[in-house]
Amino acid sequence: MKAKQRPLSPFMIGPYYKPQLTSLMSITHRATGVFLSVVGAPLLLWWLIAVSSGPEAYDSMLASMGGLIGTLVLAASVFCLSFHFLNGIRHLVWDTGRALDIKTAYTFGWAVLIGSLVLTAVLLGALL
Repeated sequence: MKAKQRPLSPFMIGPYYKPQLTSLMSITHRATGVFLSVVGAPLLLWWLIAVSSGPEAYDSMLASMGGLIGTLVLAASVFCLSFHFLNGIRHLVWDTGRALDIKTAYTFGWAVLIGSLVLTAVLLGALL
C-alpha cells in the first residue's frame, strides 16, 4: 500500500493551511516592529535633531515631510506604532495566562485591529 502524500510544511498557504487571525497578527506585529526600527526610529531621530538644531533645520524637515510621500510615511509610522503598542499589551495579558481561549483571543485580536485604526486616525488628526 502506497503512503498518502502529505504537505512538507504546515506553513504553506493555500489548500494546506488556512491563515488564522492570531497567526496574521503575529506576523503583522513582527513586520510593524521591523518597520519602526528601519523607518520610525530614524524619522524620530531626524525630528529630534531638527528640533535641537534650530528653526531653519526644523522648517526644512517639515518641508521635506510635507508632501504626499512624507504624509504616507508618517501615517504608516503612526499606524505601526499604534498596532505594535496595542498588540504588545495583548501579549502582556497573554503572559499572565489570561485570554488564551480561542474566542477571547479573536475578540482581542479584532479589538487591537480596530483600536489601531481608531488611534491612528486620532493621532493623525492631531498631527495634521
